[in-house]
Amino acid sequence: MTQAAAEAFASKVKTIIRDVPDFPKKGIVFKDITPLLADHAAFSEMIKHIAAQFKSAGITKVLGIEARGFLLAAPIALELGAGLVPVRKKGKLPYKTVSASYALEYGTDTLEMHADAVKAGEKVLIVDDVLATGGTAAAVCELVEKLGGKVAGISMLIELEFLKGRSKLPGRNIHSLIKY
Repeated sequence: MTQAAAEAFASKVKTIIRDVPDFPKKGIVFKDITPLLADHAAFSEMIKHIAAQFKSAGITKVLGIEARGFLLAAPIALELGAGLVPVRKKGKLPYKTVSASYALEYGTDTLEMHADAVKAGEKVLIVDDVLATGGTAAAVCELVEKLGGKVAGISMLIELEFLKGRSKLPGRNIHSLIKY
């Protein structure tokens, strides 16, 4: 896809994503991706576009961050011929896990993945719906590297640039389809 075609597609996707004011709390404009997920043609094209960014990176695992990241990571993993790894909130996985904590606006949260999900040397793509402050993605990078994996890329459908999430991910290969 040419740069012009990519920009045109991103503009189209922006028209499909719905803004929901004051959700989950007053003052926040939530970017609702469910209309995009429901549009087979746009969803399919979006998955192909994201996967194409990493086609030659030798990705062996795609990590989807709970919960909307699961919806994007699964078809991207299929498109790349890679395995899928769910990254969940603490206490949600049934087997031995590794964990990483990250700061929230008020307090901290913890993410986990199975201790055998990524093998040493594997190339991993981290996928989620939104890059906001970068804390969640940074924690997932930490998980991958604890297991000896290599973060080959981070792909976000939406990037909220005003929150400066990239600053917590220095030197990382980050792709976001849409920027606000």
